[in-house]
Amino acid sequence: MDREIPLYPIDLFSHESVRHANQVDDAVREFSPVVRLADGTVLITRHADVLAGLQDWQTFSSRSRPWHDPASLRPEILLTDDPPRHTHVRGVIAQTLSGTAMAALRSGFERDATQMVDWLLDHQHQVIDAVGDFTQRFVYKALPDAIGMKVEGREHMYSFSHMVWATMGPENELFKEAMVGIEPVLEWLEQCCNRENLSEGGIGMTLYRLADAGQVTQAEAKLLLQIVLSAGADTTILTMANAMRAFALFPSEYQKLRANPSLIKQAFDESLRWDSPSRMAGRIATRDVSIGDYTVAAGQRVGLMFGTANRDPRAWNDPQKYDLSRDLKKQVGWGYGVHACVGRVLAQLEAQVLLSELVRRVERIELAGEPEPWMTTIGHGPARLPIRVIAA
Repeated sequence: MDREIPLYPIDLFSHESVRHANQVDDAVREFSPVVRLADGTVLITRHADVLAGLQDWQTFSSRSRPWHDPASLRPEILLTDDPPRHTHVRGVIAQTLSGTAMAALRSGFERDATQMVDWLLDHQHQVIDAVGDFTQRFVYKALPDAIGMKVEGREHMYSFSHMVWATMGPENELFKEAMVGIEPVLEWLEQCCNRENLSEGGIGMTLYRLADAGQVTQAEAKLLLQIVLSAGADTTILTMANAMRAFALFPSEYQKLRANPSLIKQAFDESLRWDSPSRMAGRIATRDVSIGDYTVAAGQRVGLMFGTANRDPRAWNDPQKYDLSRDLKKQVGWGYGVHACVGRVLAQLEAQVLLSELVRRVERIELAGEPEPWMTTIGHGPARLPIRVIAA
């Protein structure tokens, strides 16, 4: 007989839990492969089960998820679709982010990266914030430039991303905090991705051209552009900042990277595994499914826990270590299967360009204080990371 899924007694989304999210989530994983929260949500915690769930979209559908509100402020497309609709829409994004399109963006990204590292080295030996002063500054310029957005209003990008991530979790105190003063952000969001406000040659206009060709509607093109704007920003910012934290904590790995810059992609992906920028992905079970001695019932809203899976000692040797020699084929920071992150090529290009310039010109990175956590429920990473750099 199946055992009853155990109730987990701790609120995983309180201020205190979010401040210590990795330790809190890892404790859940070691408590049980599947747990039930007080609100009825079920979490699947271990790598093998999370990976299987991500690969099986028919059983773990994206059409609903824990705390899902169809009237959410976030763009409702792609993330809330399954094939065949998802396949079609994903194909439109893939065309927009083609190899040719990425090649055209590279020179602008390289110019921005050079300027960012110039600034960094102008402040060597001083305490700077690796997030606000560096990775965020780079992405918040490079990404909207690539989209073709106006400069006016970009100061709202952080609040927009914070709002989107808040809608993925429960409507608790952190959710309410993210919604304070959101009206100007929503007004900007309504306008910034309109066709008339975009420049020719950018990702945004490419999407609208595909809408002209009938591949999506004009309204869907706008929603997809908003998805690129939200999903392409903070996960990249946080993962690059965590890479810099890892470079400081594991200096021998950083020197390996400096000696062999072809490992930049591996370095970025290992950062994604080592400290995942998303705690979980939401799904709804379409049939009864066994997880060990437990059954997740059809109709159950489920969280597939990325961070705990990527640190699961059943899947990884010494998972707390940042290690450039790992086989990362089954790390789940990008998702996996049909719902794997379609924007990863854009994120990888940003990381390739910025981290390559950093590695080439910075000899050493030192931590200058403890990271301050980003206080949101499902997103995870440093809101501030004090560091010092020493030039090569």
